[in-house]
Amino acid sequence: MFRKTTLDNGLCLVTSSMPHTRSVSISIFIHAGSRHETDPQAGISHFIEHLCFRGTTKRPTANEISTAIEGVGGILNGGTDKELTVYWCKVAAPHFAISFEVLADMLLNSRFDAADIEKERQVIIEEINMCNDVPAQRVALLIDELLWPGHPLGRDIAGSRETVSAITRNTMLDYLTGHYQPDNTVIAIAGGLSHREMVDTVKQFLGSWDNRQPHPGYSDYVPQPPPRRVKIETRDTEQINLCLALPGLPYLHPKRFQLDILNVILGEGMSSRLFTEIRDKLGLVYGINSFADHFLDTGALIISAGMELKNLKTAVAAIVEQLDKLKEPVPEAELTKAKEYSKGRLLLRMEDSRSVAGWMGGQAILTGRILTVDQVLANIDAITVEELQQLATELLIGDQLRLALVGPAGPDESLEKLLTL
Repeated sequence: MFRKTTLDNGLCLVTSSMPHTRSVSISIFIHAGSRHETDPQAGISHFIEHLCFRGTTKRPTANEISTAIEGVGGILNGGTDKELTVYWCKVAAPHFAISFEVLADMLLNSRFDAADIEKERQVIIEEINMCNDVPAQRVALLIDELLWPGHPLGRDIAGSRETVSAITRNTMLDYLTGHYQPDNTVIAIAGGLSHREMVDTVKQFLGSWDNRQPHPGYSDYVPQPPPRRVKIETRDTEQINLCLALPGLPYLHPKRFQLDILNVILGEGMSSRLFTEIRDKLGLVYGINSFADHFLDTGALIISAGMELKNLKTAVAAIVEQLDKLKEPVPEAELTKAKEYSKGRLLLRMEDSRSVAGWMGGQAILTGRILTVDQVLANIDAITVEELQQLATELLIGDQLRLALVGPAGPDESLEKLLTL
């Protein structure tokens, strides 16, 4: 159960009291991510997130910020995604007030010191270099470029070395002013405290936050035929890493949960079709999985795996075959297993205060509404074999398949011939 409160300044607070736990988790969600950026700004949301951990007027160093949380046994971190930025911490309940004050201090009083900016600029460039050096991460960036060509959703969240090198302090402060506003923010708190304690603390530290300027939106995604369906980046590696993907569904699409169940059947866990067929029976890969991405106006179904180059064509053909088989009626027993897997994983997550805070806050910031666990369980239970077959027929279209590869392969036109359903 959750409760929602909107403060006078427009700040949204969602809470869930969990009397059985001794922890409390705080997540501050800002509706600002990489898709809100212009091309020259690419990476600025992520850059700002890093700098908020660098120092505030009250705690001038990164060490003072981290020590304030870790010194009481807590965990502090943040993250930037395509559609949001989050700052979070998890602490023992008695340390809630000081921990929230630390996060509020970071949100409102970060220094953006010139020397810190230059140090963090290099840190982020090294982060970009690191991701580019890891084939499994690099291929994930390439598949995004194929799924959303020429759109911010297709860019690396961290930006590029060129854009990160060019971002100035003034540009960051302008972006901060435009997006870090109370009515563009959701505070989610879950744990062993009462709703009133949570609300009073938020009011104490963020009740006077006032920034009512109009905040920029984001560029809508308009589906378009991909200019190319296969992208290969040649590397001298032992394995070739691939991502095979199709356009999916947005958050609020009425068939979103049906796609999630199709994904479970296809590639979640060691009993999924991909793992059973491609690894266990054919022995082509060590690891293979699939996942469904959902955004505000689009989505994707993505399969990732790694194998020896000699097995590439066989593996791609076998994966496509499994996609095609999803158009056939799913056996009732397999559907039941997928439902129970999804429901069980959800219920296990809800035992953790951080997961509960993320569940509430993520929905509130992106969709403006919060489905309860029971509502999601009911949605899952209602899915039928016929609905899954219809959705698979609608989504699994051969000319929508895209394939990204990183590894010891050169241009090979014959790969595109395998992308048929």
